[in-house]
Amino acid sequence: MLPFRYAHAAADDWNDVLSIVIDQLGFGGATLGFVYVTDAINAHLDEILDSLRESTGVEHWIGAVGIGICATGIEYYEKPAIAAMLADFPEDSFRVFPSIIKDLDDFDQAQSAWLGNAQPYIGLVHADPINPLTESLVKQLAARTATGFLIGGLASAGDNARVIADGVSEGGVSGVMFTEAVSVQTSLSQGCSPIGPHHTITESQRNILVTLDGRPALKVFNEDIGEILARDLSRIGGYIFAGLPIPGSDTGDYLVRNLIGVDIEQKLLAIGDLVEQGQQLMFCRRDADTAREDLSRMLAHLKARLSGPPRGGVYVSCLGRGMNLFGDDSEELKQIRDELGDFPLVGFYANGEISQDRLYGYTGVLTLFV
Repeated sequence: MLPFRYAHAAADDWNDVLSIVIDQLGFGGATLGFVYVTDAINAHLDEILDSLRESTGVEHWIGAVGIGICATGIEYYEKPAIAAMLADFPEDSFRVFPSIIKDLDDFDQAQSAWLGNAQPYIGLVHADPINPLTESLVKQLAARTATGFLIGGLASAGDNARVIADGVSEGGVSGVMFTEAVSVQTSLSQGCSPIGPHHTITESQRNILVTLDGRPALKVFNEDIGEILARDLSRIGGYIFAGLPIPGSDTGDYLVRNLIGVDIEQKLLAIGDLVEQGQQLMFCRRDADTAREDLSRMLAHLKARLSGPPRGGVYVSCLGRGMNLFGDDSEELKQIRDELGDFPLVGFYANGEISQDRLYGYTGVLTLFV
């Protein structure tokens, strides 16, 4: 099967970027478009979508705004840039669904009209990070699939983190659901590495760690991070994190959450998620070498499951990765290209990544269409 058509470009003027992408994409022969644009041209997203639809003849589009976007072997930040891809899926193998803000009533009705009593196989979704219901909606949507699996991420922008699902919207979760007729392989790579053992939360208050293993949380934390960092806790920001192991994971998977507060007097730690007594927790650090190694592990795992080159792919990576972790020469995207080959790839840098039914941080989620 032929690879998908794709295009990407950056320029000082968004009209020039759009013209280059349109010329590269061509017309017809596709049913679903993927498009990601940098925040620098967020204000023109409606015009861009209308032009892409008219120039390609493709009616259905999904995508998002990102502070950074990516394509095969390259990342774009700050300046006007677009990455787009056209897929020729069977018309009845996918359905784009509009933004879900509060509940899934309309989604359920549309799904029933499409598949009857059957369930879609997997979904690719984008979401606005400001909606407090996003995590709950992701879990509910994942439960509507036969695999319990979604991939995607939260749009990132200086203001109005907008998403695309046939139209432009903000405030909700939207995307596309696929049947088994669309063959997909996906995997996740972590950007942090554990620095200590698993601990049991023995006392907590919402997101505040009071004791770990029956001892003051801050004392346990200081032992794990070492004497040098413990003497100057101002250095841990953006470097040390909390890791919440996922129960039942056969790959040692965990959710990375920010450390958001320290009470030295009472020996307390606050993290960016709600926790409960009895839950497991570990501490981890953001580490470029380990991130590269884990990305190679993930790519090798995906490659072993492929019978040939991917037709196309979507990569959603954390804003804390990319140039902030791998370097400013598109090294993360070059590593994917070098290890999997020169195939069509588009994506963006997200405010949170979606894999299965969870919101991650500091991860890269790669989805391949085969």
